[in-house]
Amino acid sequence: MNQDRRDRLRDAAVAVLADAGGRGLTHRAVDAAADVPLGTAKNYFPSRDALLRAVAERCLEQYRALAAALAGAGPGPSDRAGLAALLAGLLRDVAGPGRPRMLAYLELLTEAARRPWLAALLDPIAAGDFAAYGSLLAGAGLPAGPQQARALTLGLHGALPHLLAGGPETLAAAGLDDLDGFTRALLAAVCPEAVCPEEGP
Repeated sequence: MNQDRRDRLRDAAVAVLADAGGRGLTHRAVDAAADVPLGTAKNYFPSRDALLRAVAERCLEQYRALAAALAGAGPGPSDRAGLAALLAGLLRDVAGPGRPRMLAYLELLTEAARRPWLAALLDPIAAGDFAAYGSLLAGAGLPAGPQQARALTLGLHGALPHLLAGGPETLAAAGLDDLDGFTRALLAAVCPEAVCPEEGP
């Protein structure tokens, strides 16, 4: 099969899932989003499960590409302030250009709660974050044991649905109306300055 067309259909499926949710992910909707003849998506992905698998695989590819780009950008932040700024930037991307990708991922997680095979496909994404955020903590001179990596990762992951939903009262209550302040406060909770060792060289 034509790989370029397959990728076009997978990207269209991500967009449909983000825009219309799980119930809106149909072959007809993907055909329309990809601007291809009716029946094309079904030819490439014969079932709805095949469509979900295609979206999950595309999200995993995108996650790995983003992780590689971050790693290739050179050394990460070397102190608490730099790490807080980087994390705030990641959250801004989720609320902006990365919003469709993250919405599709959250929809997939809902589907995965009822489909073990889909949960297995998505597992490397969340699992990879624990190691990645642990490495960022270590690079910033902060304690980076499993407990700190878990707290930071789960704090960021827990913020995502609220950030995407955008309810003003919830955003204010969570501190997500000020992403710089939110990430500084999250790092302070994960590693209180009074008890953390001196950061940096």
